Amino acid sequence: MTISTLTFQTNALAEMEALQSALTQTQAELSTGSKLPNAAANPAAMSQVNQLNMTLSASRQYVSNGTAATSGLQLEQNALTSATNALQSARDLAVEANNSAMSAADRQDIATQLQQLQNALLGAANATDPAGNYLFAGTASGTPAFALTGSAVSYQGASQVNQVQIGADQSVSAGDAGDAVFMNIPAGNGTFTTAAAGANTGSGSIDTGSVTSVAAWVPDNYTVSFSSPTQYQVTSSAGTVVASGTYTSGSAIAFNGIEVTVSGAPAAGDTFTVAPAGKASVFSTIGNLITALNSGTLTSGQITTRIGTALQQIDNALSGLNNVQASVGGRLNAITAAGNNAQSNQTQLQGRISTLADTDYAAAVTQLSTQELALQAAQQSYASIAKLSLFNYIS
Repeated sequence: MTISTLTFQTNALAEMEALQSALTQTQAELSTGSKLPNAAANPAAMSQVNQLNMTLSASRQYVSNGTAATSGLQLEQNALTSATNALQSARDLAVEANNSAMSAADRQDIATQLQQLQNALLGAANATDPAGNYLFAGTASGTPAFALTGSAVSYQGASQVNQVQIGADQSVSAGDAGDAVFMNIPAGNGTFTTAAAGANTGSGSIDTGSVTSVAAWVPDNYTVSFSSPTQYQVTSSAGTVVASGTYTSGSAIAFNGIEVTVSGAPAAGDTFTVAPAGKASVFSTIGNLITALNSGTLTSGQITTRIGTALQQIDNALSGLNNVQASVGGRLNAITAAGNNAQSNQTQLQGRISTLADTDYAAAVTQLSTQELALQAAQQSYASIAKLSLFNYIS
């Protein structure tokens, strides 16, 4: 087989250029620390690295989202604790006021303390984060959650809350809307409410009652009327008598799956009402209690009834706040768990990216030495062969 000088030179030069290129690439890897200076170096590996970097970036964003949500939820937790403390103090005062031996002046002193607690409660409900965003205003965080007009408190935030993504398939509520936390508290015992009529003259009071049979309960507006201090009857809104009997103080009056207890000495003509429960706010609950304690015209039975109603609704509010706090705690735990999982995933992603893109210095140094020797051998071989000529063997 005959190989021309031109072919030999072309092949040798091509081989040396390939060796030189490989050597240059290895030198670049050592100087930059990257095996992928550009997409052309290894298109398949670069595609994988780009995809892994996108996944890593999203994971870091989830952690950042969780950190921001944690800060807000911790502030909400503090505000809920303040509100709970204020309500608990209000309950203690209501229990103290529910004493027939108390004078009107004593009750007014308690009403003054309740007003201070009402203000503290409103302050907790209008708590803000360091940026001035209202924690309980929902998606309308730039607006004060609650407004005080006269003695009435109204909600002016949004009912929706922002959702924060903390994982590829996981998100949590960044807060709680104030209307759900402070305004929509079950009134009465949650099924029905009771009240003493304003025209009552006796000392009778009615408790908040209880449900004895959910199936037998027929929601309606009922009236418990006393024809004499010892005789009563219960009528529906249509005037139908559903129960009647002889009254004994402290004994239950039962009808349609519920029972209520009237205590004290009602006068002839006194009435009490039983109506389906709606919703009440913590502010109106405390406000109504303040009004009752400041009143100079209510009978002892009316005051006792209103205090009993306030105590029941404060308990409902405390239960609701406890549920919200438990929910906040659950979300904080979920964020922590998601963050730990994300950190673990990020470590794995970074390891995979490093394997694909980062220089293995020990291997690269060995490879560089091998490539240098190969190039030197090729150059020396070329130089030796290039000097050969037929004339060297003609004497």
